[in-house]
Amino acid sequence: MRSAGDTLRGVREHISPSLGMLYAINGKDAVEATGDGALVSLSDGRDAVDFGSYAVTLLGHRHPAVTAAVAAELDRMPTSTRVLANPATAALADRLTGYLDPGRLTRAWFGLNGCDAVEAALKLARAHTGRTRVVAVEGAYHGKSLGALAATWSERYRAPVESLLGGVTHVPVDVGALDAAFADGDVAAVIFEPVQGEGGVRPLPPEFLDALVARAREAGAFVVADEIQTGLRRCGERSLAVTAGWRPDAVLLGKALGGGVLPLSAMVATEEFHRPLARDPFLHTTTFSGHPLCAAAGAAALGAVEEHAADGADLAVRVERGLAELCARHPDLLRGARGRGLLWGLETASPAAAGDLLMELGQRGLLLSPCLGEPEVLRLLPPLVTTPAQLDRAWQVLDEASAKITPDLAVSGTAG
Repeated sequence: MRSAGDTLRGVREHISPSLGMLYAINGKDAVEATGDGALVSLSDGRDAVDFGSYAVTLLGHRHPAVTAAVAAELDRMPTSTRVLANPATAALADRLTGYLDPGRLTRAWFGLNGCDAVEAALKLARAHTGRTRVVAVEGAYHGKSLGALAATWSERYRAPVESLLGGVTHVPVDVGALDAAFADGDVAAVIFEPVQGEGGVRPLPPEFLDALVARAREAGAFVVADEIQTGLRRCGERSLAVTAGWRPDAVLLGKALGGGVLPLSAMVATEEFHRPLARDPFLHTTTFSGHPLCAAAGAAALGAVEEHAADGADLAVRVERGLAELCARHPDLLRGARGRGLLWGLETASPAAAGDLLMELGQRGLLLSPCLGEPEVLRLLPPLVTTPAQLDRAWQVLDEASAKITPDLAVSGTAG
């Protein structure tokens, strides 16, 4: 196995010097070695509770059902010819279109990451309507590829590479702002996250989304729910948008869809929204769309998520209660917690305080994820398979680390 020193040197010399330095600080010169459930073992023999991994490990690391499915597919057909139909890909399409909104969301397209799914949805909305404008929400994060980045709000990622895909209007979370956004009648689609993850873990008010969806319908625009981070019971429901009754034309999934083992994303759509691809399946393709190993992982992950759904609901109650108690004990550092299900944002006094807390937690054995859009917020993303002992350990580490950080002396500012 490659040594920790060689691993960190490789990152510094060939990927990013600053990233290599950050990894070294977070791990105290150790690197990740193995993962099992909600735990990650480090190269120096320590371990850490993983409540981060950017929402990928909803089932933890190496869930046995997922790894078994991937191993079985590896022995059969680990890649596809792309000129013959693949059983694993078709099986995932069958499973996924019956999972979210059976009989209505009946078409699927597969990618490897969230950007792939966003790009597919934006292209289909334009191709179907002949319109070019998309309405997104201030604070949104839909990815960093050029098309998806146009729908992302943060100037930090937009400014260095503009100009972007034209025709995206970001509206504030204000029903009164919708009239102007739809005034010209040229909107192809609206896209929204029910809970903005990278944007600070902000659940969007249902009344605002009710109005946004209603205006889209009046304008003849499609409704795209980006549930790449919130779906698959991360926030309790298979799809928040479907459960809320917004009848999205497309739901985008990713992150946890590959079971924490392989990269996988999907657009699950209505027949109407999907029609341009039905007419010309080569309108939007990627070489590894529907990759058999990823498809096997995805089908197994859907089953495993449902098996652990009740555990996740119980865990969510304990997480919400624990965060409230934690914020009450450390009011100078922790300004509050917000979220839903197993997606929570812990707001600190400043980006610098968040950076210091993130490093302190990592060194003490708890891994969280920063928010790219609001660097003062840290995300807690517990896996469905978290044990009571692991949750207790997380609270202890959070409590001890929070007591050590003095907000007005925080210096790192590395979060995000």
